[in-house]
Amino acid sequence: MSERIRVLVVDDSALMRKLIPAILARDSSIEVVGTAMDGAFALKKIEELQPDVVTLDLEMPRMDGMEMLRLIMKRAPLPIILFSTHSKEGGYATLKALALGAVDFLQKPKDAAIGHLEEIADQLIAKIKLAKRAGKRKLPPVIVIEELSRVTKGARPTLPPRRVIAIGISTGGPNALQYMLSQIPGDFLSTFVVVQHMPEGFTEMFAKRLDECCSLEVHEARSGDLLVAGRVLICPGNRHIMVRRMPRGDMVVLSDGPPVNGHRPSADVLFHSVAQEFGLMAVGVLMTGMGEDGAEGLGAIKSAGGMTIAQSEESCVVSGMPRAAILKGYANKVISLEGLGTFLANHYGADKDLGEKVTKDEKTRKPEKSDKIDQQEKTERSPVPSHRS
Repeated sequence: MSERIRVLVVDDSALMRKLIPAILARDSSIEVVGTAMDGAFALKKIEELQPDVVTLDLEMPRMDGMEMLRLIMKRAPLPIILFSTHSKEGGYATLKALALGAVDFLQKPKDAAIGHLEEIADQLIAKIKLAKRAGKRKLPPVIVIEELSRVTKGARPTLPPRRVIAIGISTGGPNALQYMLSQIPGDFLSTFVVVQHMPEGFTEMFAKRLDECCSLEVHEARSGDLLVAGRVLICPGNRHIMVRRMPRGDMVVLSDGPPVNGHRPSADVLFHSVAQEFGLMAVGVLMTGMGEDGAEGLGAIKSAGGMTIAQSEESCVVSGMPRAAILKGYANKVISLEGLGTFLANHYGADKDLGEKVTKDEKTRKPEKSDKIDQQEKTERSPVPSHRS
């Protein structure tokens, strides 16, 4: 039997310090080795107990969770799961904490104060197990938005996009997207549509934070938003997003359809629509995340003649989503997070990079050798052979 996952619970509420260990005790692979009432006490406990994972409340007296997180990441980083109340103000704090290096977050139920944690028990246990695995990975450094001056953006002409780049991403996504999009120039000639698995109410704040540190225009998507060059549309939490080619322009459409692969939004929903509507103009990118959402949709984009990319497993916080696509042979390319932004900027950016215009009949023509990029990036490796029937 493998060693149990050692967890330290940090929360200023005495009730939470009893209830959280109680719900974690239902899983025999997890051992709560200690609790702490504030950040200062927690830092001493970490030195003493050497936990594998820490659950962290952000709002605490004396030393709050944010300051504690900063100190942990400077001294000896370890996986942190944020487990806090997420009001609008708390939501901004959560996104800031993710930028500082927290692995993931989970919202406390509204009735947590009266002892009701059962509804999130399984989610918390799953996130702790993922965090333990993520702690073994050496990942690119996060970009702390607090240390960045806001990007000044000039007026852009509204141009149709050269390519529609659809991204599916989950655990580890906020930092990975920020890292990747910060490498894309403002004159980028393609457009991004992003499904990030994130609760309702967080995606608007997330889009605003990305917009502050990226040269591209980033905002939460609304039905009818046009697909234009240099724009990034983030799907709202608890909605699905699809693309449509319409007489007045190519656009996104939101829906309240049932969850797919257990998710709403689902990357598969987005990818299938991009494959159907844009064919050879489609680029599918599957990044860090748990599960298999997006794998079959990436296969649909590949079958339609589009480019498909999976983030390399070693650069993911959790490699489940891209790994599923790689094993099925659906990824044309496997690229590390460090190289992904540069790859997209070089191949789908300015006119000089590709040396050709996208014509109206490109959607229906067969892929040619010129569509393939022969020169391998240093950060790429060949995907496994296709197992599709």
